[in-house]
Amino acid sequence: MQSQILTWITFLPLIGMAVILLLPKTSMNAIKGVSLAATFLAMVLGTWLYFYGFEQKSLAEIEAARATGDILGAQFVQRIDWIDSIKAQYYVGIDGLSVALVWLTTVLLFVGVIASFGMEKAGKAYYALLLMLEVGILGVFVSLDLFLFYVFWEVMLLPMYFLIGIWGGPRREYAAIKFFLYTLAGSVLMLVAIVALRLDSGTFSIPQLTELAVSGKLLGMSLPANGVLLGMDFTTWVFWFLFVGFAIKVPVWPFHTWLPDAHVEAPTPISVILAGILLKLGGYGMLRACFPLAPDAFHESAFILGVLGVISIVYGAFVALGQSDFKKMVAYSSVSHMGYVLLGMAAFTVWGMEGAVLQMFNHGTSSAALFLIVGVIYDRAHHRDLNGFGGLSQLMPRYWALTTLGFFAALGLPGLAGFVSEAMTLVGSFQAADTRFQVLVLISTLGIVFTAAFLLYAMQRVFLGKKNAKYEGIEEINFREVFCQAPFLFLCVLFGILPYLLLDWMHPSVQNLINILKVQG
Repeated sequence: MQSQILTWITFLPLIGMAVILLLPKTSMNAIKGVSLAATFLAMVLGTWLYFYGFEQKSLAEIEAARATGDILGAQFVQRIDWIDSIKAQYYVGIDGLSVALVWLTTVLLFVGVIASFGMEKAGKAYYALLLMLEVGILGVFVSLDLFLFYVFWEVMLLPMYFLIGIWGGPRREYAAIKFFLYTLAGSVLMLVAIVALRLDSGTFSIPQLTELAVSGKLLGMSLPANGVLLGMDFTTWVFWFLFVGFAIKVPVWPFHTWLPDAHVEAPTPISVILAGILLKLGGYGMLRACFPLAPDAFHESAFILGVLGVISIVYGAFVALGQSDFKKMVAYSSVSHMGYVLLGMAAFTVWGMEGAVLQMFNHGTSSAALFLIVGVIYDRAHHRDLNGFGGLSQLMPRYWALTTLGFFAALGLPGLAGFVSEAMTLVGSFQAADTRFQVLVLISTLGIVFTAAFLLYAMQRVFLGKKNAKYEGIEEINFREVFCQAPFLFLCVLFGILPYLLLDWMHPSVQNLINILKVQG
């Protein structure tokens, strides 16, 4: 069982989906029960995997494993021949970069099902697509074969398109199509790079490709024109094709414009999943495939990536400050917070890289809480205009308390998880060998100021001041809504006080990745 646990975690939702498809569409209680059971079992296995199953190996142990061809030090590896004609394999495993994200995915989807209990429109299709989405996300995080990675990446795209396009807001078709086209454009570039890597190396195996890249054997010599494309050598254009595909998902400025529309139009549970975990797939893809497979190109482009990260930080926070739509404000805050991920990775220091990986997890918890907070008030007021509230702290004190904690977690208040990851990212970036990063860090502090401004300004407009008579009898937050927010707010506090519960798992894999990138850099 343990050797196949990643397969069970990944495909349990698919079993649930199959059961749902066999049920009549009128049996909504049974459909919800199956969805809840499938995601709950996946969460139980994911929690066991993170806290008990995953072994905290030292860097020395990971490096010793290279003698067996395992450059990543992956655990729970399962490798089965899949498509012999193209040498694609069902090859899965996890390391310190992916184990926390697998666990977070299972928690988010379990909460997403509970948050969806009010969804009655075409419920059978909705829950089936939700479970299919979980399969795609988990598959990306556990894949160690590039072809398998791409298949799961595409599996994830279709459910999200329909979940936004059918169950979203008034402009749902526009938002869904925009999301689909952006992601598909990035996917096409990724596919070209993946096929080129396979033709040059004869394998889709990410560990094998990484080993070839480290030894300088990924040169594109077996391709037409020796792999030169648009005046760029093989690894350079592979790097940029993969980077753009992943940057769209992060999203990095200027590839971010699909995100606000998708968030605003998506139903609340889908916004939670989109911000909480889907955006992390882009950052994870850079660490797993983009940077290790083209280390020279990564080092040559590091400062450009850092600039894009800083633009995302400052631009996202500044635009959020000007929003009157509660949900759009939170959407732009995601652009800002994910900018820290790119800045930290580009800095190429231990603190910068670890801060970036930690920020992916921490943003997943805080952003999920914020979108659930928006959903509570929208369900009651049926609008998200920040200027249309006022004085709700007196009418909904429990809701105000939870919102305050969520806002401060997003703000990066000391003692909460966001502070640790953002501080590590900025300190690590300031320590970068390229002294130009010190200027980038100074500029990025504007993002911290703007973040504080838009969150506190939003709190003032919604909760403080004179009570709005229109909402005199508004219903306080209920148990189900508190139950959905509580896990994420708890994790914001837990990992703010005890960040080593994440960092101890991540550190050896991050240090191993840095050593891999140093070889060619």
